[in-house]
Amino acid sequence: MSRLGPGERVRERVAHGFTTVEDVLYVGLGVVLAMAAVALLGNAAVRFAWSLMAGPIPANVVTVLDQLLLVLMIIEVLYTVQVSFREHVLVPEPFVLVALIAAVRRILVITAEFGSVMDQGSQAARYAMIELGLLTAMAGVLVGCLVGLRKRDKEVVAERA
Repeated sequence: MSRLGPGERVRERVAHGFTTVEDVLYVGLGVVLAMAAVALLGNAAVRFAWSLMAGPIPANVVTVLDQLLLVLMIIEVLYTVQVSFREHVLVPEPFVLVALIAAVRRILVITAEFGSVMDQGSQAARYAMIELGLLTAMAGVLVGCLVGLRKRDKEVVAERA
């Protein structure tokens, strides 16, 4: 058994203290994210129930779908927090997946609102089309990133000290 010098013992204690603080913060972050996801899911369920009774479903479904995709993004971030807490590692896949969900979410919203954008004039429609094109390209790149990451070793890509 090797003996640690006084400086090494202090570094070891400080590192252990930081790890403990990090764990506490991860738990707090996880709890807040879980509460936000549950609240948003409940809100989406209530909105969906009201939209069934209120009138034209297609217009209201876009709002519900937007909220559900936001809940899915929060769940992916929560998964990242869980992995970071459990294994003290950082993996890129959940972040890429959150970005992909965000891009798809925005594409759906723009597409659903395109009729009202057309009423605003050709300049607004042009900007919406440019945004759709950029988001589609970004989604394609993100899918390529996910495929590349999945083909790599299933082990953690970046490990923290």
